[in-house]
Amino acid sequence: MRDTTVARSYAEALFELGERNNRHEQFVDSFSALDEAAGGNLQVRAFLESPKIEVAAKKAALRKALGQQADPLFVNFLMVVLQKRRQRLLFDIGREYRDLVDHKQGRMHVQVTLARAADGALQEQISKQLSSVLGKQVIPHVSVNPEIIGGIIVRYGDRVLDGSLRRRLVSLRHRLMEADLPAT
Repeated sequence: MRDTTVARSYAEALFELGERNNRHEQFVDSFSALDEAAGGNLQVRAFLESPKIEVAAKKAALRKALGQQADPLFVNFLMVVLQKRRQRLLFDIGREYRDLVDHKQGRMHVQVTLARAADGALQEQISKQLSSVLGKQVIPHVSVNPEIIGGIIVRYGDRVLDGSLRRRLVSLRHRLMEADLPAT
């Protein structure tokens, strides 16, 4: 819990810097570059997060890896995070920062589960429908689960909207089993 609070504090500091310099999109892109450079590689993550490796070596490696891809203010922010020895929180800070930017810009990420793969047009339609219902610009993250048979399941925050055919069939089954049917 403490790590989340610390990561949120750093993200808020970067958010204020982004506000003052109108650089939110550049910072989001820079976090994406950091994720590409280090996020998927366990050895690189271990290198960055290890307290046994000198801070100067980490700084040099990050500067080299991000090169011209990252905003200079963002790189300076990373250097401060490394200097304060909060490097193991870098990816948590990135997640918290993206959440702050999304909230400011009225965007919401939702998990959408469908029975079959959706093409671009269907994903756009889902995004528009959910945006009108939820009152924010919805960015759907679509996954496929054939077990829901049909329909859609939407998860955002701690809410689940289950419009799956499977749930409807289970509900119908329960109602039929509970109903007092006359004997024939």
